[in-house]
Amino acid sequence: MKKLIITAAISGAEVTKAMNPAVPYTKDEFVREARSACDAGASIIHLHVRTDDGAPTQDKARFAEIIDAIRSACPDVIIQPSTGGAVGMSLDERLQPTELYPEMATLDCGTLNFGGDEIFENTENTIKYFGQRMIERGIKPELEVFDKSMIDMALRLARQGFIRSPMHFDFVMGVNGGISGDIRDFVFLRGSIPADATYTVAGIGRYEFPLAALAIIDGGHVRVGFEDNVYLSKGVPAASNGELVAKVVRLAGEFGRPIATPDEARKELGIRI
Repeated sequence: MKKLIITAAISGAEVTKAMNPAVPYTKDEFVREARSACDAGASIIHLHVRTDDGAPTQDKARFAEIIDAIRSACPDVIIQPSTGGAVGMSLDERLQPTELYPEMATLDCGTLNFGGDEIFENTENTIKYFGQRMIERGIKPELEVFDKSMIDMALRLARQGFIRSPMHFDFVMGVNGGISGDIRDFVFLRGSIPADATYTVAGIGRYEFPLAALAIIDGGHVRVGFEDNVYLSKGVPAASNGELVAKVVRLAGEFGRPIATPDEARKELGIRI
C-alpha cells in the first residue's frame, strides 16, 4: 500500500489559546508546533498565520517571516499556505501568500455558512481567479471541499482549464454548514473524485480520528492539527500538534501504512522536486 501523507494544520484562523494554550500565535510558537509535527511524521504543514496577539492575517510579510523560520527548523517539509484567510478578507488579501511562490496552497471550491451570520464566500469567479493565479505561479492547489457540490465545481472548472490534473482534494468534514463526518459521507465524497486524483481527509472535532482511520484503510491521506481539533481524546487536550500527528502514525502502524517523507509526498502529489 502506498505511503501515508500526513498534513498538520497547526493553527487555523479561528482556534484560540483559550481553547488550548499551545495554539501558536508568535513566530517562535509556530516554529515549535511545526517542529513537533514534523518530528512526529508530518510531511506537510498547512499554514495560517497570526499576529502576536492571535489575530488572523494574510499579510505577505508575516507569512514570509514564519515560513522562513519554519523552513530553518524543518528544511524538507512542504509548507502549504492557506488562501482561505478569514471571513471578510478581500480576494487579493487572501492570495498574498501565493506571491511567495510556495509549492502548494489551498483553493476553496465553494461558499459555506460557517454559523450565525458568517459566510465564507467563494464564488465561481473567485475560484477561477485563484486557480488561474496558482497555475501562473506554478503552485499545486489543494482543493478544499466541504460538500459534494464543491467537488462538482472543481471538476467543471478543471474541464475549463482553471485547475490542472491530476487534482488533489482535501475533504473537510464535520464543519458547521458543510457535510457531516459519517462513514456514509466519506464514501460519497471518495466515490466522487477522478481515478487519478489523490485526497486527504480533515475531520473536524470528534470526527478527526475516525475519519483518519477510514482514509488510512482506503489508501488516502490524513490531516490533523489544532485548526481542526485541539483534543488528543475526549476531554484530554493535546499538548502539541505533534501529539495529534503521532496518534495518526500509531493508527497507520496498526493498518500497515508506512509514513511518507516530504520528498515521497512531493512525488505522490506531482510536485516538482
